[in-house]
Amino acid sequence: MFARWLRSKKHIEPQTVQSAPSTSTPISPNLKTNIDYIEQIVGYSSDIIIRESMFHAIGRPMAIIYTDGLVDVTIINDFIMRSLMSESILAGPEDDPLKIMESFTLAIGEINQISDMELVLNHVLSGDSVIFVEGSAIALAANTKGWKDRGVSETSVETVIRGPREAFSESIRTNSALIRRKIKDPNLWLETFRIGNVTKTDMILIYIKGVARESLIAEVRRRLNSIQIDGVFESSNIEEMIQDQQITVFPTLYNSERPDVIALELMQGKIAILVDGTPFVLIAPALFETFLKASEDYYHRVDISTLIRMLRYAGFLIALLAPSLYVAITTYHQEMIPTSLLISLSAQREGTPFPAFIEALMMEVTFEVLREAALRMPRSIGSALSFVGTLVIGQAAVEAGIISAAMVIVVSITAICSFVFPSYDLSNAIRILRFPMMALAASFGLVGIFVGLLVLVMHLNSLQSFGVPYLSPFAPLELDRQRDAMFRLPFQRTFSRISQISKQNEEAKRKPQ
Repeated sequence: MFARWLRSKKHIEPQTVQSAPSTSTPISPNLKTNIDYIEQIVGYSSDIIIRESMFHAIGRPMAIIYTDGLVDVTIINDFIMRSLMSESILAGPEDDPLKIMESFTLAIGEINQISDMELVLNHVLSGDSVIFVEGSAIALAANTKGWKDRGVSETSVETVIRGPREAFSESIRTNSALIRRKIKDPNLWLETFRIGNVTKTDMILIYIKGVARESLIAEVRRRLNSIQIDGVFESSNIEEMIQDQQITVFPTLYNSERPDVIALELMQGKIAILVDGTPFVLIAPALFETFLKASEDYYHRVDISTLIRMLRYAGFLIALLAPSLYVAITTYHQEMIPTSLLISLSAQREGTPFPAFIEALMMEVTFEVLREAALRMPRSIGSALSFVGTLVIGQAAVEAGIISAAMVIVVSITAICSFVFPSYDLSNAIRILRFPMMALAASFGLVGIFVGLLVLVMHLNSLQSFGVPYLSPFAPLELDRQRDAMFRLPFQRTFSRISQISKQNEEAKRKPQ
């Protein structure tokens, strides 16, 4: 009867997005058969450790299987092997070995019963240890994960002046724990997925039950379940496959490596997606205003935060339009330039062999090459290459009469403004859009820039992120949310949730943590 109860007992396994195999392989009561099957499947790999021993409590042979490098060997030695090989626990041969292990022997918190060899391999290759006992068609999977990671360190991409400095790591459980530390609410729910036919990468869907809309949760879950791919190595792989629109330079999912940023977004009713092996966590949905906000806006005073946020919007326009405006005005609209400045610009351009558009194109391409080279160079010399290379090449080009000094100033200001955005993804979008805007300015002047901006606004207005308008709260206009859009009011008048995202559209009673 106990065996029947054991087989009917339900155990929660991670959801898989790939279709279930047509024929599953059940665990055999014969221990040797199970060991031979696993050895053949893994190709007798040297990192798959199979330790055969004797379960002294009932006098039956047993085997422990785990992957070297993915487990904590101390846990296996002290809490599994020593306990199972101990002779202090006495039982009869007719007693159920799994019941004895779970109830009296194994001193491990998380233990699952599995009856399929496919699940056995998933557990073994995920860092668990699987225990087989002769005569039992069910195995035990014990949580013994313990691989090396870099731990919780300071963020390297999203720098911070005031606020928490801890950052996510490549361990998915460490990342989920960091979010739990920020939001100590039982309504913070975690759903586990496994994506990738080959890599079988673990993922966690995180949301606050009762705050996030059920329709949004269901849509994110549906898109994750529809993914069919062999391997997932970074959250960007998931981002590309679940975003609403593929043909756009603007990011429609937000990513961050800071737990406080993710916690704040979760409190807004959004959904976080954690991917094992990467410190960057995805947030859905993501709006245009999200990429111009920083968590430090809520850690500084209201006046400072508002000023910095407005500077970001101004930097967005400068980074996008500065070179194209210079090209358009100096080529077609010289009458808009004050006389003294026009004389100075004309003197600088005297003897310059290229038109303004070619100058801007050469400088922009040169700067992009230098920036990319600085990123790929060793860290110790990368910064030196960036600064020295820019100064030397710019000065040499001006002295040689190839580039005017004014063009160097414009491109330098543009490059500086492209770094004011908290999100690197938005900076990449501006880098791409800058070139067609310069081409329009060189072809049609200010009319071309106006047409380009019109097309850009129309494109942004057509974008959605999981059904939410990308330009919200500017289009459609939501007056209630203008208190935390381009500028920020005090906390008691600021923190409200988006109607299309959250079930609770009323004023939130809690402040951001």
